[in-house]
Amino acid sequence: MLWTILGLIIIGLIAGLIARAIIPGKQSMGILLTIVLGIVGSFVGGFLGFLLFGSDPNGGFLQPSGIIGSILGAIIVLGIYVLVTRRRGVNRV
Repeated sequence: MLWTILGLIIIGLIAGLIARAIIPGKQSMGILLTIVLGIVGSFVGGFLGFLLFGSDPNGGFLQPSGIIGSILGAIIVLGIYVLVTRRRGVNRV
């Protein structure tokens, strides 16, 4: 259990850092939010994998994915985050 959580945090950090390096612009987020971005991206990647490749042997549709799926999911989540915060920032006068 501890190794699973530690692995999820490490994969989340790696995926979040790579996503932040790929998406252009300044994302004002610290290391903790980067880890959360990667973990959420991992679950988004797992969900997309479920949609593309069919059923999960464990029976769930929301599951963590591998490093490639985590990076792709983190890029999607970060892209949405940048769009939402950019729109919110433009409305301020």
